Amino acid sequence: MTETYRALVLDCDGVLLDSNGVKTRAFGAVAERFGAAASREFIRYHLDHPGVSRFDKFRHLLDRHGGEAAAGVTLETLLEDFAERVAAGLRACAVAPGLTELRARWPALTWMMVSAGAQSELRELFQHRGLAALFDGGIYGSPDTKAQILSRELAAGRLQRPALYAGDSRADHEAACGAGLDFVFVSDWTAFEDWQAYCREQALDTVAQLAEIEPLLECGPVTR
Repeated sequence: MTETYRALVLDCDGVLLDSNGVKTRAFGAVAERFGAAASREFIRYHLDHPGVSRFDKFRHLLDRHGGEAAAGVTLETLLEDFAERVAAGLRACAVAPGLTELRARWPALTWMMVSAGAQSELRELFQHRGLAALFDGGIYGSPDTKAQILSRELAAGRLQRPALYAGDSRADHEAACGAGLDFVFVSDWTAFEDWQAYCREQALDTVAQLAEIEPLLECGPVTR
């Protein structure tokens, strides 16, 4: 008998929501207080570090400008500014096509969201958009890292292997490998510029949109 997956772990930005552009613009706008060059540099840093939390990215920005005292702003100030800028965009951006239909066709599969986004905002956002109930395994995000979340949920038994992780970044793939999960790269909305070369090098399964993962779910787990 073919073994079946027990859980599906889902990244948010670029997988569940077409939100990478919303956040890229917000990161650049927040960094403009340090000048146009700093804004361009920070956007590049953001794009080069997909899957890394905003907490770590803004700590990097402050470090580049001498820390909170030298910059004249706090980490909390930057985080609040960013949250205000992205809120409207996240409530309006596209949701992965066929998401609720996919959930309905796999009722026995535990769904868990693991994101670099702020956990409290994710829970509020998906409640607002009427999608929170899809994630019976929970909605988790920063300040904990993806590796920390997966380790904690596995240890608690709330996430059980075999599981498939659907993500759109190197960080997602690394988190999946570290937790012993299978991985599929979702490409249509990714901000990872070199994703094709990376997926070839790593021999990763790829799909354009989340709805296309059903053949992988039907085939069951693969040791990678």
